[in-house]
Amino acid sequence: MSAQFTRVSLGRRMSALMLDWWACFFVVVATTGGLFTHSPGREFKITALFFAEVAILSALQGASLGHRIFGIKIIRFADGGAITPVQALIRSALLITVIFAITFDENGRGMHERFSGTVLTRVKRAS
Repeated sequence: MSAQFTRVSLGRRMSALMLDWWACFFVVVATTGGLFTHSPGREFKITALFFAEVAILSALQGASLGHRIFGIKIIRFADGGAITPVQALIRSALLITVIFAITFDENGRGMHERFSGTVLTRVKRAS
């Protein structure tokens, strides 16, 4: 039995993902000589920082920077509880491969969420 959750639109998902990616991009650019200079290995550094940001913030607070800004969080699919650090690592590792993030199941979950046992849901705002 899966927990009840509010599905997150593809637009909200991609917006949060792009915000996280751009934040990591600008941190790496700022620390490697600026926007218009060439720095060897810059792409790897961006990807590594993105992985670390998403994995660590997801494990600690259930949401990355982009998730927080766009009002979504990650929960366990089975019972709606907080995700474990292992689930955050699996989800993040599969997310950076991209193909798992753009392939969805009947519940609107990306394959990275299915394999990690997680789901994105909207955060309920206090009235």
